[in-house]
Amino acid sequence: MKAIGVIPARYDSTRFPGKPLVDVGGKTMIQRVYNQVRHASSLQEVIVATDDQRIFDHVKSFAGNVVMTNKDHQSGTDRCAEVINGISGFDIVINIQGDEPFIDPQQIDLLVACFDQPSVEIATLVRPITAFEDLANVNKPKVVINSKEEAIYFSRQPIPYFRGKDMKDWLAAATYFNHIGIYGYRADVLKELTKLPVSNLEKIESLEQLRWIDNGYRIKTAVSNHVNDAIDTPDDLEAIKKKYFQA
Repeated sequence: MKAIGVIPARYDSTRFPGKPLVDVGGKTMIQRVYNQVRHASSLQEVIVATDDQRIFDHVKSFAGNVVMTNKDHQSGTDRCAEVINGISGFDIVINIQGDEPFIDPQQIDLLVACFDQPSVEIATLVRPITAFEDLANVNKPKVVINSKEEAIYFSRQPIPYFRGKDMKDWLAAATYFNHIGIYGYRADVLKELTKLPVSNLEKIESLEQLRWIDNGYRIKTAVSNHVNDAIDTPDDLEAIKKKYFQA
């Protein structure tokens, strides 16, 4: 089983244009992500998929693997699919966020290991919620998991609803999970996913993975306790710099 890690990297982010090229402690964000991902022992290849010549040239400058992809892709999944359509020999594709400069390579290995089960089509990671602020935060999607460790539903709202208890007591009474936005797909399944129309649930929640569930695909989950520091805004970048690079 051969696995490839793909790091989608757009320049024209709405909230943070040029984000892949910002300086994070002396290296660009995309270089830090790439270097971290290269340490995942489960991957036979790592490649950046971009739509911008500046990012392409920069990845080449540190001897990274990079390909140009279509500017019109609506998601990282679509960008990953274009990459896998242009190459052969890989069974598993891992879609890695390009805005987590300190992603733990062991998380990638954990995700790839899900595909040791032949029945797994798609896999993703979840993290137990320990803080009420994370439970209530609509920008941190929640996920409900069944007895087979498959995702039943994703939502921006706290789910499942614990009837009869004040929400501040939910975490003490049950286990809740945040979704970690890294995905793995079998290569043939990835190609199928990009042909699916946007579903109603996806439109309502603005969560791409609901399209897959809507169409009958099963999403295997694995639990990771690592806290991922994503950079979505310039304020996030400043917080990362203070956390990792200031005494």
